[in-house]
Amino acid sequence: MALQSKQELVASLREELQNAAYLMVVNYEGTSVNNGNEFRRGLDGVGARLQVVKNTLARRAIDETDLAEMSSLFKGMTGIIVGPADEPVATAKAVREALKDLDTIEVLGGFFDGEVLDAQGIKGVADMPSREELLVSLLRTIQEPGRQVLGVLQAPARDLLYLLKNYATKLEEG
Repeated sequence: MALQSKQELVASLREELQNAAYLMVVNYEGTSVNNGNEFRRGLDGVGARLQVVKNTLARRAIDETDLAEMSSLFKGMTGIIVGPADEPVATAKAVREALKDLDTIEVLGGFFDGEVLDAQGIKGVADMPSREELLVSLLRTIQEPGRQVLGVLQAPARDLLYLLKNYATKLEEG
């Protein structure tokens, strides 16, 4: 690879990694081509992709950035998974799902929400609620006070109805 093309690759990789909301570094040593392709297809559903770059070029790309702490992860056969900025948790969940059947791909670490994380931290991101789940929870929280007020307002009428119904039952019986 010519020096100029390497420099262009490093510059584009640096820009992509700096703009990523979520990325992880994986070791894919011992993974067959078929398993690797299956893993990549599992990531396509959420718009994430696995990029394999020479370790020296990856280290140069993250040099002098917030990701510089990750340079020690680039040893051996490594790949970088970059997900779309709008759904980092969905990317983490897709990676976890794709890795269920593959024991040859190992998560080494990554970056999420401005922090460099180890393998356990990256796996913990997949346990977080998705954007949709958070929106549903927020909507429930907003609606709950209104439901409680409605219950309080309806209580006297409901109690009066029960009282009249019980009184009518007693009159019929007695």
